[in-house]
Amino acid sequence: MARALMIQGTGSNVGKSMLVAGLCRAARLRGLSVAPFKPQNMSNNAAVTADGGEIGRAQALQAMACGLAAHSDMNPVLLKPETETGAQVVVQGKRLTSTRARDYAALKPTLMGAVLDSFRRLGARHDLVIIEGAGSPAETNLRRGDIANMGFAEAAGVPVILCGDIDRGGVIAQIVGTQAVMPPVDADLIKGFIINKFRGDPRLFDEGYAAIGRMTGWRGYGVLPWFAEAWRLPAEDALDIAETPRRAGFHIVCLRLSRIANFDDLDPLSQEPGVRVTMLPPGQPIPADADLVILPGTKSTRGDLAFLRAQGWDIDLIAHHRRGGRVLGICGGYQMLGQNVADPAGIEGPPGETPGLGLLDIRTVMGGDKQTTLAHARHAALDLPFAGYEIHIGQSDGPDCARPFAQVNGRPEGAISADGRVAGSYLHGMFADDSFRRAWLAALGAQPSDHAYSAGVEATLDALAAHVEAHLDVEGLLSLAA
Repeated sequence: MARALMIQGTGSNVGKSMLVAGLCRAARLRGLSVAPFKPQNMSNNAAVTADGGEIGRAQALQAMACGLAAHSDMNPVLLKPETETGAQVVVQGKRLTSTRARDYAALKPTLMGAVLDSFRRLGARHDLVIIEGAGSPAETNLRRGDIANMGFAEAAGVPVILCGDIDRGGVIAQIVGTQAVMPPVDADLIKGFIINKFRGDPRLFDEGYAAIGRMTGWRGYGVLPWFAEAWRLPAEDALDIAETPRRAGFHIVCLRLSRIANFDDLDPLSQEPGVRVTMLPPGQPIPADADLVILPGTKSTRGDLAFLRAQGWDIDLIAHHRRGGRVLGICGGYQMLGQNVADPAGIEGPPGETPGLGLLDIRTVMGGDKQTTLAHARHAALDLPFAGYEIHIGQSDGPDCARPFAQVNGRPEGAISADGRVAGSYLHGMFADDSFRRAWLAALGAQPSDHAYSAGVEATLDALAAHVEAHLDVEGLLSLAA
């Protein structure tokens, strides 16, 4: 078995995912065969794996940091929220069921076997596994049956480093308070702490850093300053997508749906110098100067159709189209553009049918097996190849499918309206393909650049590893791995 180290946090969004990615790349540059692992993740931003499953997008980025193809063993339990109180449960890459939050507690202990199986398979293939926790181990109400934090660490026998976020304030209380509420058996698994997201001169925190060590008895492994280039990496949260400054250029507006999913489609576009990307929050009208409106993926197509209408965006979209604007729907957004969406089996919620936006002459029926496949496609109008992936439930068909968006393995995919200004596709990830992105933007009248997106991500991961090496005791952390 490989050696392993687990990074847990004092809360959500303290920077665990980025820290693990940096440590993974640093270990790889030291010549180690390293793999990422997250026992349980909750995210609607998923990646399709080489083995035909799906995992959290953050673990796919961490796999890239390791120089590996994403694999379903890297995130064996993925929870994809469908409503305020329910989520789809994906186990080892495949949909298991949908459950309400209050019922998941009963299901959770049965998943530990799958979690440990995936962890052991990874460990058998690599020198080192770096594990990311979820939320915080201080949530003691979730400790019974836990598979995400201390429950996993105890079952797998791995040492833990606790990461606190000084940017949000109160980091001393975050770390000391976490120890105070934990049972001793869990506190004993924690071997040290890291301070993350420091802005300014780290020496100003010397006294606080020493105080944490005195009060907890844990060793400090460093203070990691704010990593300013993080915006260049694929965002795990839609709120983290870098919005471009208000400037002249081609204006793309993406609707921030309530169950937005797989929004990493926006990352390559947001880094184009000649493109302005606006992630439109609820309650704001679609700007009149928008050149293109994107309806992104969603985990609940019918639910987000209702959400979209509640914002008045349906009326705005009709006006935008009438003015000559363009619309692109991706995955769930594609389904919304049609005449209706039917879910007779209640896969995404109560059974029923919801009228669509009517901008494409297609109809969608939820059902069948979930598609999670990597795809090599060719854009129909541009006759250009590009790589992408599909991750959806449901099939769409209708007259506008006679004008496909692309060809995938010789079959038509997607649809385009008769006037050519509304398009829909189930394909995610297409804009990460530099040649396709440039040609597609140029065809829309934008001014694309020579920016190489994937190469930029790789360079940023190298910079992140150097940042981690410069400020943390990486040698000590790696020697701690058991």
